Amino acid sequence: MKENYKVGIIGATGMVGQRFITLLHDHPWYTIEVLAASPRSAGKKYADAVGAKWAMDEEIPASVRDMVVMDATGDVEKIASMVDFVFCAVDMKKDEIKALEDRYAKAECPVVSNNSAHRHTPDVPMVIPEINPQHIDIIPEQRKRLGTKRGFVAVKSNCSLQSYLPALAVINEKYPVDKALVTTYQAISGAGKTFETWPEMVDNLIPYIGGEEMKSEVEPNKILGKIEGSEIVPSDQMQIECQTYRVPVSNGHTAAIFFSFKDGVEKPSVEEIEDMWRAYKGVPQELELPHAPKQFIYVHTEADEPSEPQIKTAREIEGGMAISCGRLRPSVQYDYKMVSMSHNTLRGAAGGAVLLAELLTAKGYMD
Repeated sequence: MKENYKVGIIGATGMVGQRFITLLHDHPWYTIEVLAASPRSAGKKYADAVGAKWAMDEEIPASVRDMVVMDATGDVEKIASMVDFVFCAVDMKKDEIKALEDRYAKAECPVVSNNSAHRHTPDVPMVIPEINPQHIDIIPEQRKRLGTKRGFVAVKSNCSLQSYLPALAVINEKYPVDKALVTTYQAISGAGKTFETWPEMVDNLIPYIGGEEMKSEVEPNKILGKIEGSEIVPSDQMQIECQTYRVPVSNGHTAAIFFSFKDGVEKPSVEEIEDMWRAYKGVPQELELPHAPKQFIYVHTEADEPSEPQIKTAREIEGGMAISCGRLRPSVQYDYKMVSMSHNTLRGAAGGAVLLAELLTAKGYMD
């Protein structure tokens, strides 16, 4: 590893791009060198380009306030020459995002993406760093396809499934899970909105989020899959069915989960599952990566804390990078039922991407 890496944020004026700025402006390994956005923002100082759209609680950091925004699509080669890698969080059509991320990669600039466009590309790792860090080993195969020496694309998963899949994945390592029924209650920031910009969400609930149910049912299979040759082959072992709701919450996605084990599996006790969660440490914890939570999964017992985890008390735990689980108890139609939640723009979006970048950096992929 080098002492410092220059990074770019592609899509810097959007909500996830803003969150990247708040996480990276004082990062111990990374320095923000480039901010890029659409052509209409290019050439403006960042504070002028983002204007009233700035949605973070903290002020725009002084280090980027006067930085001149570059053109995310028109300045690809120039940006690639200025940075060691980029974070991507653009608001474009899916095929346009795939093409743009490939352009950066082919310009020998690694891409850590918050977007969904490449999540199903067989040689693009989609990583929750504590759960499937081994998938970054597919990158040499992706580089062969792209014809690059340094460039590649790595993506983080959908924000909502990170509120519950880690809890199931930890159990699944020892006690194979057969099926899960999941309902997610997703914050408005997941749509890039605030209550000021989306007043219709006050005192409201929308029982539909376009594309979210498919993502929650399909993406876990790739995360739980394995590398075979030049691609990641999805698992078919755990079947997940999902319903998604948009709820009047600013930040934080909550999930209600019912799950059952495969036939013949000796069902663990509630206490054993909770102990597995408490004890679990992944590669980010072992490597002590800057944004790795020291305690990955926080446990709230049904006996002592039946009303937890709550959004307001749990979403900021470990800087918003922890998963919180509670209400684990027997189910009538399944083996168990439970509740879990995570911060959607931290663990779920920008923070998860930063942690993925830290993993890639520690493993030498950014050198």
